[in-house]
Amino acid sequence: MKNTIELKTWLDDLNLNHPLVVAGPCSAETEDQVLKIAHELKDSDVNYFRAGIWKPRTRPGNFEGVGALGLKWLQKVKAETGMKTATEVANAAHVKLALEHDIDLLWIGARSTVSPFIVQEIAEALEGTDKIVLVKNPVNPDLALWLGGIERLYSADIKNLGVIHRGFSTYEKTRYRNNPEWQIAIELQNRFPDLPLICDPSHITGKRDMIFEVSQTALDLNFNGLMIETHTDPDNAWSDAAQQVTPETLIQMMEDLKIRKETDTEADYRNALNTLRTQIDVIDHQLIDILGKRMKIADAIGELKKDKNVAVLQSKRWNEILGKMILEGEQNKLSEEFILRVFKAIHQESINHQEKIMNG
Repeated sequence: MKNTIELKTWLDDLNLNHPLVVAGPCSAETEDQVLKIAHELKDSDVNYFRAGIWKPRTRPGNFEGVGALGLKWLQKVKAETGMKTATEVANAAHVKLALEHDIDLLWIGARSTVSPFIVQEIAEALEGTDKIVLVKNPVNPDLALWLGGIERLYSADIKNLGVIHRGFSTYEKTRYRNNPEWQIAIELQNRFPDLPLICDPSHITGKRDMIFEVSQTALDLNFNGLMIETHTDPDNAWSDAAQQVTPETLIQMMEDLKIRKETDTEADYRNALNTLRTQIDVIDHQLIDILGKRMKIADAIGELKKDKNVAVLQSKRWNEILGKMILEGEQNKLSEEFILRVFKAIHQESINHQEKIMNG
C-alpha cells in the first residue's frame, strides 16, 4: 500500500469541532439498556453510538452477545435519538446483517485482524460499500499485519477507512490490560497521515480510572478520535465491567480533555513541538519500564551469586557488554562517551542491587 492511497475524507465531511467520539456499551444486553444509554448520550459530543452485538470471547462460556436481535435495537437508537450507529463484524454473515440494518460504521476486531482469511472474507462482503470501516490493531504488535488489513479493504474498493488503536497483548504484567506500544501507532500515523486514527482507551487500560489519562495522551499524539465503552451501570455490565464509564463521566471527560487547535503559524509550531514531546514522554516511560525489568534480572543474578558464593563484580563479562554496546551505539549514531556514561550508571545500579542482596 502506497502512502498516497486516495482515501475519502469522511472525517472531514463530519465537520467536527472536536475529536471524533464513538461511545456506548461493550455489549448490547437488552433493548432497554441500549436505549437508556443512547438517550443519555444523544445531546453530547458522541458522534457514533457503539454496541457489541456479536462478542468474540477468548474462551467459550462467557456472554457472547445477543446476536442479530441487537441490530434492531440499534435501529431504534437511530430512530429515537438521530445518532449514527456502529458495531463490530467478524465474518461475511455479520456484514450482510449489519448492512441490512443500515449500521453506519463497522469495525473489525483485534482477534479478526490477525487472520488475513477473515479480513479478506469481510472485505469481499463489504466490496464497494460507502460505510465507514475501521480496523483494530491485531492482538500481537505487528504493524505489517495491521496495514495488511487496510490493504485488503482498500483493494475491495472501500475508501472510507480508518484504524483503531486498542493496545497489544503481552505475557508480561503491566499497568495496562493491553500494552499501548504507542510507537507502533506513531509509525502508522507517520507513514499514513491521512488515515484516521482512533484510540480505544477502554481496551488499552481495562480500568475506568485510567481512561482519561490514556485519552489525553492519544489526543496529544494527534489521534483523530476516541472509542470509549459507556454503560449506565458499569459494575453490573455483562462484559468488561471494569473498563466502562457512565455517560455522565464520559461527558465530563470530553469537557476536561485538552484539545489543541490549529489557528496560525505559531499554533502549528506549538502543536508539532507538543506532539514530538509527547512521543519522547512515551519512550521515556518505556525506558524506565525496561530498566526496571533489567534490575529484576540483576536481582536474580545476585541471588544466584549469593547461593554459590560468587563475587559480585565480573570484569570480563562487563567489558564484553560494554564493547558490544559501544558498537551498537555507533550504529544508532550515539557517541562512545554517551554509551559509556549510560551503561556505567546502569552497571553501578546493578552492582548496588546485587551487593544489597549479598549483604542482606
